Amino acid sequence: MGSGSLITKSWNAMKNLVITLALMVGVTGMAQAKGDAAAGQTKAAVCAACHGPDGNSLVDMYPKIAGQHASYIKKQLVELKAAASGQIGRVAPVMGPMALPLSEQDMDDLAAYFSSLKVTPIAVPDDVVEAGKALYMGGDMSRGLAACTACHGPRGSGVEQAKYPNLSGQHPAYIKAQLTAFRAGTRDNDPNGMMRDVAKKLTDQDIEALSKYVAGLH
Repeated sequence: MGSGSLITKSWNAMKNLVITLALMVGVTGMAQAKGDAAAGQTKAAVCAACHGPDGNSLVDMYPKIAGQHASYIKKQLVELKAAASGQIGRVAPVMGPMALPLSEQDMDDLAAYFSSLKVTPIAVPDDVVEAGKALYMGGDMSRGLAACTACHGPRGSGVEQAKYPNLSGQHPAYIKAQLTAFRAGTRDNDPNGMMRDVAKKLTDQDIEALSKYVAGLH
């Protein structure tokens, strides 16, 4: 059996475990198709300024949201609105005010629309393949650093049911900024501090390699 088959089988087993645990603790959320993608397309007109007309932003400080899991998009919008309302959530000066007027249905529609689009792929630079792959696929037990595949999968596709995001095709600069924010604690809307715990063990070099490597997985 080839290494690719072993990786795929291991990921499938891990994915099933993650989904089961997510169901047990009630974090699966409503990944079901509650949103209306057609309505979401109309409502998304204002989003195009930063995220692009097809959800593939041209400026790397803004994330690509095309092809992102609907459950993850909805989670971020809910938490952005909460923080902008003075509650516990995700603090973001630009997106907070944009999320504030959205209703639950608006969020569901937008999530349905953007998740239906295709993200534009990018290539992995040759100089980060070795280091990035080693950390992403295997972690570093000496630092207590788990493999990223546990939640994001061997192709960076994440887990819809558990609201773990798809990272494939994302701007490396955006991934780097989020890992840095998690490490600093300035982003803290990760369940049980999972990403903060991981990021605090990463060096600047680790973050650079991982950001470029995972973005090119597809």
